Amino acid sequence: MTIADDINPISPMGLTLAAYQEHCTAVGIGRGKAKEAYKAILCDGQMESLPAKIEMPAVVTRQEEPGDEGITIKFVQRLPNPEHRLADRGIDFDDIESVIIPMIGRSKRKTHTLCVSSQVGCALGCDFCETAQMGLIRSLTAAEIVAQWWAAKFIEGVHIDNIVFMGMGEPMDNLDEVLLAIECLTDHNGANIPMASITISTVGRVDGLERIKELVQVRGWKRLGLALSLNASNDEVRSKLMPINKKWNMQALQDILLELREVRGGRKIMIEYVLIPGVNDADEHAIELAAWMQPFSKDPTREKGKGHGGLLNIIPYNPRRDSPWPAPTEEQTDQFVTRLMKLGLFVNRRRTKGRDSMAACGQLGTAEIRKRKFVPMTSNNQGLDAK
Repeated sequence: MTIADDINPISPMGLTLAAYQEHCTAVGIGRGKAKEAYKAILCDGQMESLPAKIEMPAVVTRQEEPGDEGITIKFVQRLPNPEHRLADRGIDFDDIESVIIPMIGRSKRKTHTLCVSSQVGCALGCDFCETAQMGLIRSLTAAEIVAQWWAAKFIEGVHIDNIVFMGMGEPMDNLDEVLLAIECLTDHNGANIPMASITISTVGRVDGLERIKELVQVRGWKRLGLALSLNASNDEVRSKLMPINKKWNMQALQDILLELREVRGGRKIMIEYVLIPGVNDADEHAIELAAWMQPFSKDPTREKGKGHGGLLNIIPYNPRRDSPWPAPTEEQTDQFVTRLMKLGLFVNRRRTKGRDSMAACGQLGTAEIRKRKFVPMTSNNQGLDAK
C-alpha cells in the first residue's frame, strides 16, 4: 500500500521541519521521508511530494512597474474567506497583496526584498494608510504568510534576499502567527532566509515590543530586524495621524526601543517617518524629531564616531485613494532631509517604488472589500480596544 492510499497528504506550509516531522510520525510516516517531502515543497518548489501537498492561493492580479533599480512587482493572492464575512456583498474571498522590490546597494549587487502582509486589512486606523481604510477583515495564518514567499520564489521566479513585514496589517496584532511564519522562513531545511534579513515593522504596539524584547534574548532571534513607523515629531500630530498614539505615546515608544537596543547588543532599530506636506514637514518638526532621536545617536555599545544606534528612514508620502494630502515634491523632501542632517541625524531617504501601481509604502489594500471593522488587539492575549 502506498502513502497516498493510506495517508491524507499533510501540508508543510507554515511549519518548521521539526514540526512537520512530528505531524508525520504521529501518523506513521518516517522522519526521513517527511524531510524529503518537506524539502521538495520548500526548496524545490514542488506542490506535491507525498506525504506533502500544498494548495497555493491563486495569483489573481499582477502589476509591474519599472524603475532605475529594476521592476517592482505587486501580486495579489485570493484566499478563501472562512467565515464569509462579506457574503452579503457577494464576496466570499479575501485578497492579500505582496510586493517584490528590487534594490541595488553600495556593492552594486541587485537584491530583492519581499514585502509581506500579515492581515487582510488593519484595525488601527492610521489616516494616511490605504490598508487602514479597509478596517480589519481577518488575520492571516503562518501558512498564508509563508505562501507569499513561496509564490514570489516559485511562481514569480524571483530569488528573495530579504523579507519585511510591512504589507497589509499590523504584525504585532497577529504576532503569534507572524513569529511562527518567521520560524518557518528561517528554517535551514526550507526557505533558509537569514534572521538578519527579516524585519518586523510596527505602528507602535508597546505590548508587542515587550514580547519581542524577551524573544530576541533567545538564541537565534537577536538579529531579527525591527522598524517603528513613527511619522510625527510630537504627540499631537501623531495622535491625529495614528490613533494608537493615544494609548502608547512617543515617550513610551522611546523607552521600549532603548530597552530593545540594549538587549540586542546595540543593533540598529529603523525609525520610519512618512513625510506628509503641511502635516509633519516643517522646520519645527525637524527640530522636534532630532530631539526625539537624540538618545539613539548616543549608543554606549559603539565606539565614538563608529555608527549610530538608530536609523531614520524618511519616506515621501504615497497618497492613498481619496487622500486629503498630495505626495511631497522632490524639493520638499530634500529640504527636510537636509535640515535633519544639519541637526546631526543619520538619515536615509527611501526611494519611491511602485507608487503608480498602488504598490508603494502605505498604498496596499483592496478597495473592493473595504469594510471598517475595529476589533480587539490580541498581542499578549490581552484584549485592547483599538480606538
